[in-house]
Amino acid sequence: MDLVRIVLADDQALIRAGFRALINSTDDLEVVGEASNGAEAVDMVRRRRADVVLMDIRMPGSDGLAATRQITEDDDLAGVKVIILTTFEIDRYVYEALRAGASGFLGKGVEPEELIDAIRLVAAGEALLSPTATGNLVRRFHTGPTDRRRLDDLTEREREITTLVATGLTNNEIAKRLFISPFTVKTHVNRAMVKLGARDRAQLVVAAFHTGLAHIVPGHDP
Repeated sequence: MDLVRIVLADDQALIRAGFRALINSTDDLEVVGEASNGAEAVDMVRRRRADVVLMDIRMPGSDGLAATRQITEDDDLAGVKVIILTTFEIDRYVYEALRAGASGFLGKGVEPEELIDAIRLVAAGEALLSPTATGNLVRRFHTGPTDRRRLDDLTEREREITTLVATGLTNNEIAKRLFISPFTVKTHVNRAMVKLGARDRAQLVVAAFHTGLAHIVPGHDP
């Protein structure tokens, strides 16, 4: 397994030290940089070529959400994944983190094994929040206009499958519904993610709602 390079972004040195010791005790994860605010985090990610950032929300100056947006909107950092790690486990923060492009959200009271598993999961391209949980958050908090122009590059099949992903269906469940193979579903999902700039399945769900695509699913609130 390739070594996963991690940047820690938290304004409390003691917390960073604890996470660093835990992460560096593994064979496949390594802390390659630390930052005490959002601006430092973005700079550290660029300089150290991190794979994953553990990002606190509330830091002096540029906060974690602003830093997450800078990272996820930078084409040169397309492979970097962000896990929001904070004491503020509030749905609004989770939604804002997802909007900013984060791949997951954990409380600082997380068990050590759960944190390590989360880093590995996100590094592998998976999301910590299920599509169902993601969709519920977007329904509750998204109030802005939809942008259907982002759908122009999707094929009809990619639109259909993205819509089904937003309902919480797995690839196997989508395959059974559409009478195609799970591999074909995965291919369409991956292509839709690339076209919509989604870093993982949760971000694909966010995109489905923000473009208005998920609203055409029976049972979804407009």
